[in-house]
Amino acid sequence: MNYIPHQSNVKTKALVYIRVSSEEQVENYSLGTQEEICRRAAKFKGYEVAEVFREEGRSAKTIIGRPELLRLLEHSRRNKKEIGAVIVYRLDRLSRQTEDFLAIRRKLNEYGISIISANEPTGNSPSEKLLETVLAGFAQHDNDVRSERTKNGLRARFLAGKVTNTVPYGYINEKGYALKDPKTWDIYEKAWELMATGTKSLREMRDIMEEWGVKISIQKVQHMFRNKFYMGILTSKSYPEQVKGQHIPMVSEELFYKVQAILDGRNPNKTVLPMRHRDRIEFPLRRIVRCGKCGIPLTAAWSKGRNGRYGYYFCRKRCTGQSIPMGKLDEAMKAYLKEMSPTEQGLKLFIKAFLNTFQKKLKEVSKRQGNAEDEIGKLKALRQTLVEKNLAGIFSDEIFKEQNALIEEKLASAYSSNDNELISKFNVEAGIKFLEDKLSDLSVTYEESVEMLAALRSFLGSIFLSGFAWQYPGYSNCEISPLYKVVQQFDNPDVSVSCGTWIRTMIDRSKVCRPTIRRSRNIN
Repeated sequence: MNYIPHQSNVKTKALVYIRVSSEEQVENYSLGTQEEICRRAAKFKGYEVAEVFREEGRSAKTIIGRPELLRLLEHSRRNKKEIGAVIVYRLDRLSRQTEDFLAIRRKLNEYGISIISANEPTGNSPSEKLLETVLAGFAQHDNDVRSERTKNGLRARFLAGKVTNTVPYGYINEKGYALKDPKTWDIYEKAWELMATGTKSLREMRDIMEEWGVKISIQKVQHMFRNKFYMGILTSKSYPEQVKGQHIPMVSEELFYKVQAILDGRNPNKTVLPMRHRDRIEFPLRRIVRCGKCGIPLTAAWSKGRNGRYGYYFCRKRCTGQSIPMGKLDEAMKAYLKEMSPTEQGLKLFIKAFLNTFQKKLKEVSKRQGNAEDEIGKLKALRQTLVEKNLAGIFSDEIFKEQNALIEEKLASAYSSNDNELISKFNVEAGIKFLEDKLSDLSVTYEESVEMLAALRSFLGSIFLSGFAWQYPGYSNCEISPLYKVVQQFDNPDVSVSCGTWIRTMIDRSKVCRPTIRRSRNIN
């Protein structure tokens, strides 16, 4: 069994973080099961569990709304001289979003605290950290795929004319279909007909409907008379299409548009303002690049010229008075990333190191799974003995129930230890292709990420720890992530691949070496 030798400078205490969301309230994800497995991992690694942070009914889609995680980070900061690791059941317990996971890991690394997964390969070397990042990326991918399937299912249902959310007044939802509500249908139908006469205001309609026994606000009355659902058309904020619904229309198309004309006539100066979005796809570097003089993130806008519109980035404080053409900022970013891309030989060496690390960790996981299978066999035999003694009258029903519950809990824990879903899903060939595609030319990866701003921020954030600034002109040298420094180190022509310890040597050297391809000049 691995253990940490007693040294004054070795931190032997660990924190355990366990989480279960509302949709994961199943046997193998219980907090008790997770805690037992994490404590077992802590003992195996030679750590003493100082405190357990339990997060129940919380999603991993975002860090917001998880008080125990925030408390853990604060506790880690206050006790960084004592805490050496944070142990989790799986990496996705911390976050299913790669960007959030990287932020959490970076914060803990600042405190000198490692992240240990009880069911996945983790470690402190740069290659092991990259493996963690790849696994976290797969967790997000798995989460995104599930989310996409749900969205696609809802979209298919919507396009088929079926309801995907709450049905409006006058209808009831019966097994996913909108049917007439026999209690209120006639009231709302009569309200439409009265509104179509043009003799009543929205306030008067509200008062009349309350007299008919329907309590409703003016805002909801207005929303009701604007809803195309009543004439048999489905609309959605999520989808641009308008489709014919499978429900029975309450009013005719003619009556619906007659009411719209009446409503519009009462507000002839009505102007619909487009919704403002903080993220603008045409300016992908907005709020990412900072002003090199004051440090404020750059904003962007269109400028109308003689021959058309032109996009510019500029400091919100206007501290320099200079505007940067959006094409110039974008091209400089691509040139900056292209310069720090590894050579073909360097990338091959790094992937070889990655495979070596993965195979080593896979053997550890297989060994742990073998131990879990042995434990499962023993527990099943123990349960069979318990059943036989109960049937023979040796154990009473009360004792049988109590002991069987304990065995079931231990079985759940053993099955969870034997389950390594993320590793089993991880395709090595796909992982290698992922690294080749993403690392061979970072400028191409940047271009592929521009259409998805969240992915772009995650990509750039994984490279530049402290962001980057525009120095009028050009980007200044930025702090590069240790992971990318390691990739760059494999460009060293002196590395010998024939030596059995070359991987460990290069990993150790990367901790102190500076990247070989960085330049001191600005890139513009």
